[in-house]
Amino acid sequence: MKFQWLQGLMIPFLGTMLGSACVWFLKKDLKPKVQKALTGFAAGVMVAASIWSLLIPAIEQSDSFIPAMIGFWIGILFLLILDETVPHIHLNSEESEGVKVSLKKTTKLLLAVTLHNIPEGMAVGVVFAGWNTQESHLTFAAAMALAVGIAIQNFPEGAIISMPLRSEGMSKGKAFVYGTLSGAVEPVAAFVTVLLADLVVPVLPYLLSFAAGAMMYVVVEELIPEMSEGKHSNIGTILFAAGFTIMMMLDVALG
Repeated sequence: MKFQWLQGLMIPFLGTMLGSACVWFLKKDLKPKVQKALTGFAAGVMVAASIWSLLIPAIEQSDSFIPAMIGFWIGILFLLILDETVPHIHLNSEESEGVKVSLKKTTKLLLAVTLHNIPEGMAVGVVFAGWNTQESHLTFAAAMALAVGIAIQNFPEGAIISMPLRSEGMSKGKAFVYGTLSGAVEPVAAFVTVLLADLVVPVLPYLLSFAAGAMMYVVVEELIPEMSEGKHSNIGTILFAAGFTIMMMLDVALG
């Protein structure tokens, strides 16, 4: 059982690594249309995961909407405070469309993505902790569905980090490492959450909805503005629907 959840915790990180590996296969920076499509797809996956993998289980676990509502708002406020207190840049189209990301911005860029990966790692850890203790209604299939869904949305994140760095002149190896490191916090956050399972399970509905709130904040604050700004915004919208549909199918089919 332990080996199974350890594998599950690493799946989202694998998605970031594969996305970062685009520097080995693509010669140029990501085109604006492609970036909008990837961002929209990631946003759709995160919204569906927040609803079916986190909020609905939170409500079912507590037989009430109150813990889910409280946890959701704590997650929103937590990310809002981080946004206000920790220096980082927003990944909007103005900075990414046709503009090379300077190496001076590398630290802030990595910090922004890393901050957003913390609640995703916690979400995976919370679900696997609930399944591992066998004291909740969470199943291994449902936990894996969330892990796979987050891995899917991590793929474009890895590419969005590594590709601009490569186009700026950084070596493929370094660009790949930087992109990969942006997702390293996820398995760490997930592992710590599972280790604290005895503390997690009694407040599981609050933690599930906390992760949902944090992820929804990222979608509304960062991803939707990026996919909607400027020309070709319909591409992001269509891919948002595709990501939402795929994650919904994964969760319902496996959960």
